[in-house]
Amino acid sequence: MTQHQSRNKQNQQNQQNDQPKTNPWWFALQLGFYAGLIWGGMRIISYELHFTVNVPGFLLEPFLLNSFLQSQQGRFAGWGAFILFSVLCSLLYTFTMRKRKGPWPGILYGILWWVILFVAVGPALGLVLPVTQTSYNSITTELCIFLLWGLFIGYTAATEFNDERLREPENEEESASDDAAHAAANASS
Repeated sequence: MTQHQSRNKQNQQNQQNDQPKTNPWWFALQLGFYAGLIWGGMRIISYELHFTVNVPGFLLEPFLLNSFLQSQQGRFAGWGAFILFSVLCSLLYTFTMRKRKGPWPGILYGILWWVILFVAVGPALGLVLPVTQTSYNSITTELCIFLLWGLFIGYTAATEFNDERLREPENEEESASDDAAHAAANASS
């Protein structure tokens, strides 16, 4: 290991020690809220544009009448339920998988929840129609939304708890320019 590499490693450790530690509870609550707000809003837009036949409040289906869930108030109630669902899922992800690096764990997490809600448990509880009775547009739309929802939760947690920012290309460019400057300084001395 060169002197420059050891100095970079020491600088990174000092930066990590100087940074305040993130409170995982508060982080997971905020992450879940914004995941539900953004992707719940996308579910409403998808329903309004007839990309999916599943009402935005499908999570409330056992508790409220479908006619209410199809109304404007029902859409907002469904949005609130999706936000609450996202907060709970974000807490679960943050406390079980936050150390996973990269986008793939989040993508798989979103797909897992889609399978649970739209293939396994959802049809059994009457939340949604079975996949065999649903249109391809609905299946694709819901799968994509849940995939992106899981990616949002997973990659945000990975970025916060694993210093994924250090792997970004701009840091590699800075490191390369630092290496070049250091090599030039060594060559002149």
